[in-house]
Amino acid sequence: MLSLRTAALAPLLATDAVQKAQLTLALDASLPVGAAEVLPAVAGIPGRPARPELVAHVQLAQRSLRTVEGRAALIHSIAHIELNAIDLALDIVWRFPDLPEAFYRDWIAIAKEEAQHFTLLREHLLMLGFDYGDFQAHNALWEMAMRTQDDILARIALVPRTLEARGLDASPAVKRKLVGAGDLRAGEILDVILRDEIGHVAAGNRWYRWVCSQRGLDPVLSYEALVQRYEAPRPRAPFNLAARRAAGFSEEELERLAAP
Repeated sequence: MLSLRTAALAPLLATDAVQKAQLTLALDASLPVGAAEVLPAVAGIPGRPARPELVAHVQLAQRSLRTVEGRAALIHSIAHIELNAIDLALDIVWRFPDLPEAFYRDWIAIAKEEAQHFTLLREHLLMLGFDYGDFQAHNALWEMAMRTQDDILARIALVPRTLEARGLDASPAVKRKLVGAGDLRAGEILDVILRDEIGHVAAGNRWYRWVCSQRGLDPVLSYEALVQRYEAPRPRAPFNLAARRAAGFSEEELERLAAP
């Protein structure tokens, strides 16, 4: 019988962005998980469309939000993050065996919400006269996923709890810019994304602490060691402390954010 972990491979391998989102939304969450299955490596993970062209982050063009093109480019960058987030959630389901069933069901639910976010953003791009793939993008999220592919603790610590948590900090400022430029619909979509992303980062915090407990590790000290080992980017101020608290970061962790 097909398992949930095996089923996650179909959208993960999809090379069409819209199809990837649709297949993710169609995943049958009632399937047996198959937690004990050790699935063989599969070529082509993740499936990616021919466009957008992926370049280094510093090569991305900066555009004025006073133009429709500039606003579309910013929305495109967020859509690209959400498409990556679909792959990240599906990959964690497929790649790592022998975790509690609730772990896999959490990440399938997260993948579905990321697919909804991508769909909302792409629909808005179409309304502006653009589509996903019309602007360049970077690959930083997936690069970290590959660096942490052999350790579930590192993956959770440095993807949802670090890279995705940065989205909690960035969201208010991005919303202000887009709404200030007259794009009220983009502001509404960002409200939905922030609400859901708090839950996604909370899942990362919950399962990170669970794995630390299983290994007898201190969560705070282990996180610092992982950041150094994998050369993860340090979060930069300003921090959305309310969102980070809602996502389950401890006061000790928040204090360390503000430390030099």
